[in-house]
Amino acid sequence: MPMDTLSAEEAAQLLHLNVKRVQGLARAGKLPAARIGRKWLFRRDELEALLGRPAIAQPQGTMAISARNRLRGSIASLKFDGLMAEVVLRIGDQELVAVITRSSADRLRLALGDEVFAVIKATEVILGKEGREA
Repeated sequence: MPMDTLSAEEAAQLLHLNVKRVQGLARAGKLPAARIGRKWLFRRDELEALLGRPAIAQPQGTMAISARNRLRGSIASLKFDGLMAEVVLRIGDQELVAVITRSSADRLRLALGDEVFAVIKATEVILGKEGREA
């Protein structure tokens, strides 16, 4: 099945936003996109998911996941900007920032002080230690 890609103009039309706004959100990493030369390309399925139109229905109830890196924390800050939400979690004396879709934040009914899990799934984790050079 071929991947359906959209230009910035087509993405703006789909999202009901100004083209410059769509390009700015992509540049800031707040919209999933790829830059090819001077043009931004967007996957239709990713934008549809941001609009709350998932291709596959989500199962109801609890769900087992394969990720082992789960951190429990409470929401210290919650900011909305268009289609995106910035969630700052307080985990012990540290903060973790997650940028998720606004529709996900709404679906989870996130609010300040809520206890949530951050699930981290990555192929690479980089560690650092002060006072040591590589």
